[in-house]
Amino acid sequence: MRDNIIGKQFDEERALYHLQHTDVKNCVFDGPADGESALKESEDVGLWDCRFSLRYPLWHVKGFTMTESSMDEKTRAAIWYAREGLITDSRLEGIKAVRECDSIRLERCYVDSLEFGWKSRNITLIDTDIVSEYLFLDSRDVKLTSVKMKGKYSFQYMENLEITDCDLDTKDAFWHSKNVTVKDSVVKGEYLGWFSDGLTLINCKIIGTQPLCYCKNLTLDNCTMEDTDLSFEYSDVEADICGHVISIKNPRSGRITVDSVGEIITQDPVMTCTGQVVIREEIRKKGA
Repeated sequence: MRDNIIGKQFDEERALYHLQHTDVKNCVFDGPADGESALKESEDVGLWDCRFSLRYPLWHVKGFTMTESSMDEKTRAAIWYAREGLITDSRLEGIKAVRECDSIRLERCYVDSLEFGWKSRNITLIDTDIVSEYLFLDSRDVKLTSVKMKGKYSFQYMENLEITDCDLDTKDAFWHSKNVTVKDSVVKGEYLGWFSDGLTLINCKIIGTQPLCYCKNLTLDNCTMEDTDLSFEYSDVEADICGHVISIKNPRSGRITVDSVGEIITQDPVMTCTGQVVIREEIRKKGA
């Protein structure tokens, strides 16, 4: 039988330390004692309509749910070393909200956390809005679906990332990443994808200067590009692009097919560059 804690306020250090098989409902974690680590080392805990305003509440927690709850900006480093968590219809607003976690799922949430999702595995975000300057650094096996994101240095040093139906407003995303697939999404930024290996973009709109340089195993399928100058420098790329590209510079290898391009730049390469740029209309004319 599960226990219930309802309508209480906690502010002391480790207030519910090692809590097990318990639902915590309509509780507040705040107060003058300013205690940390309220639910550290807990297991099989449900949090419903709770408000957190103290540091480090969910460290080393295994098996938890959090529903219709909030963690404000004072809830620093809220969820670290946790496993098997489901967070729904909640707000996470403290810095470093999730780190070194495994199997955490967020649905219909709002997140504002400067460093979110670092060094974690098996993280899923669905129908979630997130603001994070450094998002998912050095994490593995992450899935984003119907996510609206605003950040800067996103998805760096990641491996095995799937992004579907998302709106990403970022800067130099995907640097040094491996095995990333982005589908049916808008990706806006500067210097996107540099030094990535195995980045695939399908049915995406790519916006911003100097994208997709120094890439290995880069694939674009039925994508559009906007304000994209000096694209693909020193990349190994296979690309099918609809519409216009401002400029393409020194692709290292592969084939880039576009409807039109403002300038193909081939001067002063620092390595051998054999990449081809093919204009689709010229293919049609040759076929005729």
